Amino acid sequence: MGLKFFFEFLRHPIRTGAVAPSSRRLAREMVSGVDIENASVVVEYGPGTGAFTGEILSRLKPGALFFVIEKNPVLLAEFRKRFPRVRAYLDSVENVGKLLREEGGEAVDLVICGLPWASFTEELQNRFIDATLNALREGGRFATFAYLQGLLLPSGRAFRRKLKDRFSSVSTSPVVWRNLPPAFVYRGVK
Repeated sequence: MGLKFFFEFLRHPIRTGAVAPSSRRLAREMVSGVDIENASVVVEYGPGTGAFTGEILSRLKPGALFFVIEKNPVLLAEFRKRFPRVRAYLDSVENVGKLLREEGGEAVDLVICGLPWASFTEELQNRFIDATLNALREGGRFATFAYLQGLLLPSGRAFRRKLKDRFSSVSTSPVVWRNLPPAFVYRGVK
């Protein structure tokens, strides 16, 4: 699975965004402190091959609505092999509102996001954040991660400012050093 991920990165570095799947430690950090156990509607953006999905599934309350949105068809095929019962859409996160309605949901309680924000243009970041904020309920939560070196990139710094400007509160986790590359988690509340 890691080799396929690496080759997808080589073929589509901006769309894939990482050379390897996220570590189990980063996955645990992603679902910590976001009240996932009480969420009724959870959406995962960019699950790749499912590095965060197992942690999400282990903490979801019974009956919670959960689906994923992945843009890369090769990674989505791998994801579906690993998690055949999870509703998975080959689509853009810009369409989260439409997909939520198709699933019978009204508003999202929590978005767990594995998108490579620092590799996106500012326009694309804005469109994805707008779609997310439109789908989240008031007080809804958003968790995403960033690679430590991403803070050196203008797009990474712009993304950090954008989160602080658009969410009512934003916090960061300690650095997860046991991830390739090291990363940390942003947690935002609408």
